[in-house]
This record gives sequence, C-alpha cells and structure tokens, in this order.
Amino acid sequence: QVQLMESGGGSVQAGGSLRLSCAVSGNTYSSCLGWFRQAPGKEREAVALIESDGTPSYADSVKGRFTVSKDYARNSLDLQMNNLKPEDTAIYYCAADPIPRGCPMVVPGIESFFGHWGQGTQVIVSS
Repeated sequence: QVQLMESGGGSVQAGGSLRLSCAVSGNTYSSCLGWFRQAPGKEREAVALIESDGTPSYADSVKGRFTVSKDYARNSLDLQMNNLKPEDTAIYYCAADPIPRGCPMVVPGIESFFGHWGQGTQVIVSS
C-alpha cells in the first residue's frame, strides 16, 4: 500500500525559498512521482514530475526555479522552490502513479495518471 505525506509548507516573502518533502512508503520504485498544486478557485496542476531513473520534468511556470529530486536514503520526494512568487501560493500535493510506467508530459489534465495522493501542504508567498 502506497502512502504519501507532505511536509515543509509555510509562509515566505516573494523571492524566498522553501523545501517541501514527501515521505513515501510502499513500492514506488518503477513509478512516476510528482508534485502538483492547487490555488484557490483554480484547477489542480502539475508542477514537477520525476521518472523512476530520476529524470525530472517541469511546468513552464516553475522551470529554473523549482527542483524535484528523490532521496533514496530517506524514502522521500523533495521539491526545492527558489525565487518564489505570489502566484506560487497554493496547496502542494505529492502523488504517485500506481502503474509502473514512464511519466506523462507536464500538461493540464494529467492528474488521472496518479492514483496515490498525499494530504497536501500549504505554501503562501506574500509580495
């Protein structure tokens, strides 16, 4: 049984940094893992995905600012967020694809690929 639990959210001023972590339990070794976010009144969107071999992909809105990585020693999925902007304010969720396959492209509507979700962690960026 795959379980995911996010931590590391909080409030920060624009230009600041936060690091989110997702504790991963269960067999996800061959699965695509990812970070999504949902802002108030908006659809959930993919932020960053990572293949089983560690290859990352990002939404255009976060390229160059966010870095997704896997820490095998801690069994965690991390998201380093730098140069944060007010539009990054959202609840951030980690997710795992229950089927061992490659990641989809980071485009709208891929949430259905991911059958396992964490409970989310709030990120607030003030201007």
